[in-house]
Amino acid sequence: MTAALFQPISLDGLVLPNRIAVAPMCQYSADDGSATDWHICHWMNLAMSGAGMITVEMTDVERRGRISHNCLGLYSDHNEAAAKRALDAARRVAMPGAKFGVQLAHAGRKASCQRPWEGGGPLMPGQDPWAVVSASAIAYDTGWQVPHALDEDEVLGVIQRFAEAARRAERAGFDFIELHAAHGYLIFQFLSPLSNRRTDRWGGSLENRMRFAVEVAKAVKAAAPKLMLGARLSVKEWVDGGFDVPEAIEVAKTLKQAGVAYLCCSSGGNSPLQKLPTGAGYQVHLGEAVRKATGIATRTVGLITDPDYANTIVAQGKADIVALGRAFLADPRWGWRAAATLGEKIHPAPQLARAVTTMEHWLKDDD
Repeated sequence: MTAALFQPISLDGLVLPNRIAVAPMCQYSADDGSATDWHICHWMNLAMSGAGMITVEMTDVERRGRISHNCLGLYSDHNEAAAKRALDAARRVAMPGAKFGVQLAHAGRKASCQRPWEGGGPLMPGQDPWAVVSASAIAYDTGWQVPHALDEDEVLGVIQRFAEAARRAERAGFDFIELHAAHGYLIFQFLSPLSNRRTDRWGGSLENRMRFAVEVAKAVKAAAPKLMLGARLSVKEWVDGGFDVPEAIEVAKTLKQAGVAYLCCSSGGNSPLQKLPTGAGYQVHLGEAVRKATGIATRTVGLITDPDYANTIVAQGKADIVALGRAFLADPRWGWRAAATLGEKIHPAPQLARAVTTMEHWLKDDD
């Protein structure tokens, strides 16, 4: 019998060959939003990983929405052409049936920052910083920029930028779009009562705070109706008085009605005061709660590295898909490892097929 992790799944008509996903991971290696040779190599590696669902990194819908100068974007013709070039290369070596998606985002008040290996804090004078925006004029932390609170027309303009990026994603050849409504970026800045103190139709009640996320989802779905639409959501903020599971469930219900086919259930990222737990699968229970309450397909993520554990999560109905990030950076053939561990057939590119027996021997030696 096929292991649960290797059973196909259909999301709004898009069939994934297994339940293994590559989580989106920022590479901080773009040139004014455009994918570079690094991305070609990186995406081709992920294409051969054995994962059925590959979501490329947070991709910003306008230049001021980038975390850093080197973040990926889809706001120009050059961005679109570079993404298509990298995606075409990845498809040429991909495992049969593998699907590729792009995570559309806007960093909001967490924009204009250094790359992690350069410090990760706000850009300093002389580093070409830019003004940041958010739901309200509340800085992320001491020493960070106080953002400009978007007015009504500006909010609508950002929604339009998401729609334009969605059209570019469709032309570039992606199979699905994931909205980044997690980790304290702009969509989540509207969702959280800690970062959204507005008194207009975009703030206050949960219905108002979720309006931006819902309108973005509707606009993206209308702009690229042929692409499956998902979203990543911070289900819990891990801060007293912050966004939490009951509100996430209501947001999930509404996004599902707006055409969102799955939720990648993550957490945190909107406050330096968060008390985030650690350990393998520390977020699994969050996605499980959302899945049970709403019926929406869920993808879980968070320090999951063991194939048996990943398979158990799916087999027990705690999530529909398991996403891994750092595990794929450490082991670009993690999907093969999972197949060998669970007794499933490995599907490498022909040029790599002779390595299968080596991996199988490694696993036997580990036993």
